[in-house]
Parts: sequence; structure tokens; C-alpha cells
Amino acid sequence: MNWTDERIETLRRLWAEGLSASQIATALGGVSRNAVIGKIHRLGLSGRVKTGKARPARAGGGAVHAPRPVPSGSRVMAVGSTVVKVVEREAPAPLREPAEVVPLHGGVTLLDLKTSSCRWPIGDPSDPAFRFCGTRIQPGETYCPCHAELAYPARTKAKAR
Repeated sequence: MNWTDERIETLRRLWAEGLSASQIATALGGVSRNAVIGKIHRLGLSGRVKTGKARPARAGGGAVHAPRPVPSGSRVMAVGSTVVKVVEREAPAPLREPAEVVPLHGGVTLLDLKTSSCRWPIGDPSDPAFRFCGTRIQPGETYCPCHAELAYPARTKAKAR
């Protein structure tokens, strides 16, 4: 089966009207659903939001899915053949100040780290001035309390409950 200009134009029109790949294949005749899907992807036609609700049946075909209503504060975008639902939410609350201030005193190098040292990285690892916090930590911990709060905010919130 060759994709003539007329058949491609019919495919584009039917896809824009919301027909499924199976319905388009039936309307075109002599082409499979998978061939229609492949052509849709090669043409870069935008995807559509799928839903369980169906429109009334049209003559010569089954039901066509209606677009899903988009809740306020969100929108649907098509990127190539992918449909993305963008939901805008309130900005998260700013981080609160650390429970305690940790003086850095210049930090420690990798060679100076001990099992009792905070391993919070400070600076760019490719920079010769790169250091670790080095503050004394509790046995079994990786970071000092201040850096643990930054590293594991969910754990800190769970303790606060």
C-alpha cells in the first residue's frame, strides 16, 4: 500500500477530527491500524488525551473518544506524538533556617575524613579547594544534624510529628 498525497491528507483530517487509528484504517481501506499509527508518528502529528468517555457513534464507524476536560490550573500540551498534562501548583514553602549553625572552619579534605566526620560536600569536586564539612557526627550517621536536615527533609518532618 502506497501513501499517496490524498490518503495522507485524509489521514491528517480524520486524525484532527479525533478518529482512532482503527477507525482511520477502516475509512482508508487496505491499511492496518499499525500502519496508520506508524504514519501518524512519522508525520509528527500531535497526540491526544485519551479518556474512557466516548462520543456518540458516527456513521461508518464506532465511538470516538472525547478529549478529557482539563482541571483549572492545568493545561495539556502536545510535544510531537507525546501528550503532557501540565499542572501548576503552589510553590513549595521556602526552606526554614537550619536548627543549628555549623561553623565550617575550612572543612576537611578527603584524606582527613574520619568515620566520625560529617561527609557533606562543600564546593566543586574538581576544585583543589573542595572540602567536606568535617563536623563531628553521631555514630551511624553520615551528616551532622544541620546537613542531615538538608539531605533528608522528609525524615526531619517525620520526627517533628
